[in-house]
Amino acid sequence: MSVDYKPDQSTEVLNSLATSASAYLRSAMHQPVQWHEWGDAGFELAVRENKPILLDIGAVWCHWCHVMDRESYENADTADLINRYFIAIKVDRDERPDVDTRYQAAVSAISGQGGWPLTAFLTPEGKPFFGGTYFPPEDRFGRPSFQRVLQTMADAFQDRRSEVEDSADSVMQAIEFNESFSGRSSDLGPDLVNKLAESMLKQFDPQYGGFGSQPKFPHPGALDLLTDIASRGGPLAEQASNVVRVTLDKMALGGMRDQIGGGFHRYSVDERWVVPHFEKMAYDNAELLKSYVRAFRTFLVPEYAEVAREILRWMDGTLSDRERGGFYSSQDADLTLDDDGDYFTWTRDEAAAVLSPEELAVAEIYYDIGEIGDMHHDPSRNVLHVRYTLAEVSRRIGITEEEVQSLLLSLRGKLASARSERAAPFVDRTMYTGWNGLCIAAYLEAGRALHNQETVQFGLRSLDRLLQEAWNEETGLGHVISYADGHVPAQAVAGVLEDYAFAGLACVAAWEVTGESRWLRHAEALAARMIRDFADAVGGGFFDTARGSGVALGALSARRKPLQDSPTPAGNSAAALFLLQLADWTMDEKLQAKAADTLETFAGIVEHFGLYAATFGLALQRLLLPEIQIVVVGEDDSSAVLEAAALAGYSATKSVLRLKRSQLEDLRGPMAETLPHLPAEMFENSFAMVCGDGRCQPPTSDPDVLVREISEIA
Repeated sequence: MSVDYKPDQSTEVLNSLATSASAYLRSAMHQPVQWHEWGDAGFELAVRENKPILLDIGAVWCHWCHVMDRESYENADTADLINRYFIAIKVDRDERPDVDTRYQAAVSAISGQGGWPLTAFLTPEGKPFFGGTYFPPEDRFGRPSFQRVLQTMADAFQDRRSEVEDSADSVMQAIEFNESFSGRSSDLGPDLVNKLAESMLKQFDPQYGGFGSQPKFPHPGALDLLTDIASRGGPLAEQASNVVRVTLDKMALGGMRDQIGGGFHRYSVDERWVVPHFEKMAYDNAELLKSYVRAFRTFLVPEYAEVAREILRWMDGTLSDRERGGFYSSQDADLTLDDDGDYFTWTRDEAAAVLSPEELAVAEIYYDIGEIGDMHHDPSRNVLHVRYTLAEVSRRIGITEEEVQSLLLSLRGKLASARSERAAPFVDRTMYTGWNGLCIAAYLEAGRALHNQETVQFGLRSLDRLLQEAWNEETGLGHVISYADGHVPAQAVAGVLEDYAFAGLACVAAWEVTGESRWLRHAEALAARMIRDFADAVGGGFFDTARGSGVALGALSARRKPLQDSPTPAGNSAAALFLLQLADWTMDEKLQAKAADTLETFAGIVEHFGLYAATFGLALQRLLLPEIQIVVVGEDDSSAVLEAAALAGYSATKSVLRLKRSQLEDLRGPMAETLPHLPAEMFENSFAMVCGDGRCQPPTSDPDVLVREISEIA
C-alpha cells in the first residue's frame, strides 16, 4: 500500500503523526483519529484524563492494516468514538519491534492469535486487558464490529474497572512468563541438534516441499541447518538433503518467487507455493539468498545459483541505495486497497498484448497463464509459476527444448519491460540496523560464492554506512540507520539485541572477506556492548532490550529473551552464533564461554521449538564440532581457485579468510604462530592453510589437497 494514499484530504487538520519519521505512521496523519506516537506524551495524557489506551500496531507493507485504516480509522463516527473514550496510540512494528513483540504476546494470551493489525486495549499505564487483530466495520467473518468493540471496552473500563485491572494484571503475568524462558541444562550434546532436525523432518511436506501446510513460510534457518547436516554425512544426511532440495526446487518454481522481477514474496497462502502474500521483505530475501547460495555450494545445482543472482538483481534494483550503500526495508504488495498484487500478476490478454504468438504459446504452458487465473479478487489474473518442465513444454508445442529456452528468454524480457511501465508498489526506504546486518552478511557470502566482486563491495560499503550512521561509542547502536526521505525522529530508537547480533555477524563476515582488522575491531566493540547492556548475569542469556534505558512504558517492563526464529533469526541464538564466530578468530575464551552459557540457558526447553529453533541448532553445531578455519594467502587467479575450493560445501563450523601477505600480523592463535614463520619462498605463490581442533595442516597450493584436508577435519 503506497503511503501516498490519502483517501480524504478535504480537511487541513492533521493529527500529531504528521511529524513522525515513520512512513507508516505518516500515512495516518490525515485520519480524524487523534493519534499519538508511542512515548511519554500519550501515556501521561491517558493517566491525566483517566482514559484507556487504544493501541494499533501495523506496518507499511501490511494489507489488512490499511484495510482497517480505511474502514474504521478514516470513518468520522468511529474516530469520534475513539477520541471521546480513548487515548489512541499507533505503532510501526518495524520501527518498534520491542513494543510489537510484547503486545503480540498479550493479544495471543487473550485471543489465541496475533498478527497485524494488532488492536489492543490498555489501562492508562499500558497494561493490556483485551485485544485482537482486524475488526471489521460491521459484524462479519465471525467478528464483532469495531464500533461495538470500542463501546464495549469503554463501558467495561468505566463500569467494571476492577475487573479490567485484574484482567490486565493477569495478562502482564502471562507476558512475563511466556517471554522470560527458563530451561537451563548443561546437556548440549549432538542429540539436541538431532532432535531439532528430526522435528523439522517430521513437518516436511514431501509433495510440495516446505514445512506444514497452508499458509506456508520458507524457514531459511531450518534449510541452512539441514544443509549443514546433509554436508556432514551421518544417519540424517540423506533425508536432510532431500528436504532441502525439494523445498528449494518447489519454491523456485512457485509464485512466491517473483518469476519476472526476482526475489521472493513474504509467504504463500497455499501449500503449493502458488499464490503469495505479495509484499517483499528485506530480511526474507537476505536469508533466502544465503540459503540458495549455501545449497549451491553444497549440492552444486546451477539453478540455485541462478535464483540467488535473481534475488541480488531485485535487491540491487529495488531495495538498495546504490550511491551510499544500505538496504531499504520492504516493498508493498499493492497500489491501492482494491487490488491484490496486481502489479505482479497477469491476465492472459495482458500477456498476449506484449508477446508474439509463439512466445504466448510457451508462456501459457510454462507459466500456467490462462483465461481463469489464481486470484480471488479478480479471477482473470494469473500468478506466474512454473507448471511444466522444458521437456514437457517442448512436447506439448512440438518445438525443441532449445527453442523453448530461447522463447522463454525473450518473453521474460518483454514481460519485465511491460511491467516496468506499471506504477510500482511503494518501497519503504527506511533502513533498519538489524535487517541491514542480515542483508550485508548475505551479500558478502553470495558475492564470494558467485565470484561477484561488485556484490561484495556493495556489502562492505553498506556496512561502512551502518557503522557510521547507527553506531555511537557512547550510546551504542541505533535501531534505525536512516528514515525515508530524510525524516528525523523526535527521539532515536535504541537498538535491540538482534541489531547487535546481526551487525556483529556482518562485521565478522567482512573480516573474512577482506582480512582487514578494522572489521574485527568493530565486531569486538559490538560484542562488548551487547554483553554489557543485554546479558542477564543471573539467569543467563540475553534480554532483547538494553537495561538502564529509563522508565519502561507499558508492557516494555516485561523482560524478554527471544529464542524463536520468527521471522528473523532469534536474538539469543544469533548472539551466541556471533560470539562463537568472533571467538574463533580472536581466541577470546570469555566470548566462547558466554556463548556456551547462552545456549545452556535454553537447552532444557529448546527442543520444543523444533522448526523455530534452527539458528540455535546452527550455533550449537558451531560450539560442539571442531571449527575449521581456512586462510587463503595471495592476490592472483590461483588464490581465487583456492578460495573457491575452500568455500565448496556449506558448514556451520567452517570459516574462510582471504589475506594478503601484508595482513598476516592481524592473525591470532595457531595461525599467527604458524603463517608468519613460513619460509619466504612460500609466499611467492598463493597458498592455503587449514586449521582446526587446535592444529594446522601444512600449507598447500593444490585445491584438491585443500579439499581433502578440510574433509579430514570435518
